[in-house]
Amino acid sequence: MADMGAKTGARAEAAADGPGAGKRARGGRTAYHHGDLRNALIDAATGLARDGGPEAVVLRAAARRVGVSPTAAYRHFAGQGDLLHAVKELGQRRLTESMEAAAALPPPRDSGPRAAEERIRAIGHGYLAFARKEPGLYRVAFCRDPLSVSSLDGAIEPGEEDTWGFRSFDILVQALDALVESGRMAPRRRTGAELTAWATVHGLAMLFLDGPLSQLTGDETDAVAERAFDVLIAGFTAP
Repeated sequence: MADMGAKTGARAEAAADGPGAGKRARGGRTAYHHGDLRNALIDAATGLARDGGPEAVVLRAAARRVGVSPTAAYRHFAGQGDLLHAVKELGQRRLTESMEAAAALPPPRDSGPRAAEERIRAIGHGYLAFARKEPGLYRVAFCRDPLSVSSLDGAIEPGEEDTWGFRSFDILVQALDALVESGRMAPRRRTGAELTAWATVHGLAMLFLDGPLSQLTGDETDAVAERAFDVLIAGFTAP
């Protein structure tokens, strides 16, 4: 009797989620496992973001990809902004992972004080690598959404929301602190250095994606990035 009740409940919930729920959908739609509709919608919206950036993240479009009704989707997301925020958080997570992976690589030049410089360079390359590999998701990671409002006043404290966004920023903060601790950066140059570094790398990313540098080859792009990091680090480590 317990098994029969469980099966009956499962059928009822699947029916409430809409036609095709719990089945492999057709026409490129994303199949999802029963009871995991929220994550299925986020996966579908992530695919939309990859195809068309933040403008493409539409709740009804995500519902169509999954194969459920808009009504079912609205039971998991209050509206468009809610879904966009979830994809933005995922984009920030992927960015963070790319930066962490790059920083985890052994320094190619020096294991002494200059290793702190190499970490700055590595996380910059990790940042750019994500932007170039996932341009649509990268744009969503930094788009404006009604659920994500923060201020950069030099004393950022993450709350319960946007933890991945703060984590990617914290990687940069820690790398710059290590540059001071290694003796390579004068303490008087530390204030605001994270914003200078962030603006440099983010500006490069947008030039590579949408600006006049979008026509460069991969080798040319790497060369431009290396030169930019040379100048940035030289400024940070100047006497």
